[in-house]
Amino acid sequence: MSQKNQKIQINNVIDAIDQISATQPDQIAYDYLGTTYTYRQLVQQANTLAFQLDALNLPAKSPIIVYGGQEFEMLVAFLAAVKTGHAYIPVDDHSDKKRLLMIQDTAHSPLVIAIDHLPVDLPDTQVISLEEINLLNITDEQPHFDAVNGDDNFYIIFTSGTTGKPKGVQISHNNLLSFVNWQLSDFQWPECPNVLAQAPFSFDLSVMGLYPTLTTGGTLKALPKEVTEDFKQLFHYLPQLQLNVWISTPSLVEICLLLKDFDAEHYPTLTHFLFCGEELSHPTAEKLSQRFPAAKIFNTYGPTETCVAVTGIEITPAILAKYSRLPIGRVKADTTITIKPQADEAVGEIMISGPSVSKGYLNLPEKTTAAFDDGQPWRTYHSGDLGFFADDDLLFYRGRMDFQIKFNGYRIELEEINFYLRQSQLIEQGVVVPRYNQEHRVNQLIAFIVPTESPVASENDLTKAIKQELQDNLMPYMIPQRFVYRESLPRSANDKVDIKALILEVNS
Repeated sequence: MSQKNQKIQINNVIDAIDQISATQPDQIAYDYLGTTYTYRQLVQQANTLAFQLDALNLPAKSPIIVYGGQEFEMLVAFLAAVKTGHAYIPVDDHSDKKRLLMIQDTAHSPLVIAIDHLPVDLPDTQVISLEEINLLNITDEQPHFDAVNGDDNFYIIFTSGTTGKPKGVQISHNNLLSFVNWQLSDFQWPECPNVLAQAPFSFDLSVMGLYPTLTTGGTLKALPKEVTEDFKQLFHYLPQLQLNVWISTPSLVEICLLLKDFDAEHYPTLTHFLFCGEELSHPTAEKLSQRFPAAKIFNTYGPTETCVAVTGIEITPAILAKYSRLPIGRVKADTTITIKPQADEAVGEIMISGPSVSKGYLNLPEKTTAAFDDGQPWRTYHSGDLGFFADDDLLFYRGRMDFQIKFNGYRIELEEINFYLRQSQLIEQGVVVPRYNQEHRVNQLIAFIVPTESPVASENDLTKAIKQELQDNLMPYMIPQRFVYRESLPRSANDKVDIKALILEVNS
């Protein structure tokens, strides 16, 4: 990245947002399909809710679940929580009931702020609804509570878990500062940009837009899930957003590239593309570069446990010409990545140490000990990702050590899906395996099933029944797209289902 980048330094995320509200109160902070909200409204409403939260006398530093979609009030709730010293846990309103219950079983949150209707009762948990928030009298008074700071948790994002139970990744204020300052200084961040905000808040990709934008007076342009999943609506709204910065997984931009008018002529203000969450393929980057020749295209990498991203690189024509499989970047200056060799090869596990590395998983000490090493001055995270360093300190990604995958930007542990397949009375044995495309990205989840009743009268009916069961426990993106029925599955030497053999079969 260019050495001429302007250095922007944020010392406190909450104070920076308050400062924007004080100096540019009428600047638009959030635009939800044409309905706009200013920084004054954001901070006023957050302060109002903060006084209400403080009056509840919640246990100090206890996390608060915030349940909803991409409404403006979600941002209000996030800011109110951290102003009163509480981390927030974003839970997407498309989450199933069991996931919400499992998150609460781990988090022990004393309060849920329900921006959307809560689909389940949570015992011994207070609930503040959007209706109650709307009845509060807006105040101009500035709260002076002990806000989140330093190593206090700022947010906690729950990821997929190997036993059917999600893990809460704790991200502190210091973790977030490390990431935000790196993005603002090293990615040639425009002044007060219009930034695409389409990732659900429960997906840490959303943070890539959220705090770099709000700490610098930019505008978040929301595209809710129902719009991005409906191509007609997506292509209707996109030209209206006047975006400067595009943030998404590569999958979304690949959809947009299907339109011939997704180019610089029709989107003249779009100058920056930032990708994270899955591998950026060479064909996608090349096509995007041809469509937007003057735009800057950045490829980044980082697990949720290290606060969004820890490597980045601008994909220039020279990079495209040199590499058929693109690098995931150079390590940010305050972070160290080492490669732990596997089987005496140059490719090994990516080990990450630095100020953006999480303190671990909320209330799961054994899983934390397994994934993190204590150290000075920073902890080290065992990513489980495989990679290697090439010339010029460039890092390259080469897949997962285990069966954890990225699918459409979402991190999925296949064992979580297998866990629920094993619970079904319709299934004697069942495993799910990924199918990869030519760009080395997962494009399909395939379930291999030995049904309890054989032969099966109707495979279509059985598939519908299994999918219906899975919908009660899994997010929609985790449900297999294809079901293959067998009388038996291959076994490994230790008499377990040979998942690697099935992966080889579907990818041969």
